[in-house]
Amino acid sequence: MSEPGQVETTKVTEVHRIDEAALATYLKDHITDFGSDMTVRQFPVGQSNPTYQLSAGGRCYVLRKKPPGKLLPSAHAVDREFKVINALKDTDVPVPQALHLCQDPDVIGTEFFIMQMVEGRVFHDPGLPGLSNSERSQYFDDYICILAALHAVDFDSIGLSDFGRPNGYLKRQVTRWSKQYEASKTEDIPAMDRIIDWLPKNLPADTSISIVHGDYRPGNTITYATEPRVAAVLDWELSTLGHPLADLGYCCAAYHGKISSVGDFSLLDHGALGIPTEEEFVAKYCEYSGRSKIDDAPYYVIFSLFRSAAIIQGVYKRGLDGNASSDQALMFGEMAKARAATAWGLVESHF
Repeated sequence: MSEPGQVETTKVTEVHRIDEAALATYLKDHITDFGSDMTVRQFPVGQSNPTYQLSAGGRCYVLRKKPPGKLLPSAHAVDREFKVINALKDTDVPVPQALHLCQDPDVIGTEFFIMQMVEGRVFHDPGLPGLSNSERSQYFDDYICILAALHAVDFDSIGLSDFGRPNGYLKRQVTRWSKQYEASKTEDIPAMDRIIDWLPKNLPADTSISIVHGDYRPGNTITYATEPRVAAVLDWELSTLGHPLADLGYCCAAYHGKISSVGDFSLLDHGALGIPTEEEFVAKYCEYSGRSKIDDAPYYVIFSLFRSAAIIQGVYKRGLDGNASSDQALMFGEMAKARAATAWGLVESHF
């Protein structure tokens, strides 16, 4: 039995096997002091980009690659993940050290990148099992502070001025994920159709621009083994230049029901556990980001639920096609429906 938060690996699944000999030869030529005794294990969590642990020469590395099979346009952009992690290395946002990007699919079949493996704990349960009340409070304070720090980064100064088209982010995202949803559609979801119609007609007046993570949640952070602080933020596949409150809305979406890998903050006894309520989360974000308040706050939650529903629908479709990076993908059939229903309920109660 593993300890809460401990990161485990498994044997590489058949569908995600790679040419380990070719990889080892390639990495010895491209990463300084890469050992000759490479072993490969797979991280079982995550549905999008297959992720592996490499051990060589007494050191551990992480490899992220595109999944096999036919992919949706612009999805699984490991090159963008590498670029943003490398750019953030000297900012207040903790990230692993980016080591190498390989865009030659002939090496192991798809593009991939290598980064430092950061030791620590990963909490996929939002209740942060194993931590005390005060430790949970410290973790979330740091977690929210880092989100605000990300949104405060001067993206021009770190070479990310071309990382996205910042103007009109929300409108473009609604269009993009509507198309992605339609491309992955397996059955009609009436609530999604209503949300797709409603979102572009009710865009907020706030036009803030920042780097956005796109999937900011406790499960995408590494927590130090000895203290309740974030050692590294992971999984930057969906990051771009856009609206910072989209990230905040994504965080707050978990207060409105179970959000797959995020969990369900609505069922937690926040006071007893030392975990912030949605109102406290937003207030703390405002404090660290220098905002006095946030207008149209429910919009960003609705948008995030909609986007998550579209992503989950894509995971489910890949699961049906046999290409998703986890067998759990096949369990996601009803999740898109649930997220869409929750989002439409917020529209009806707040607008």
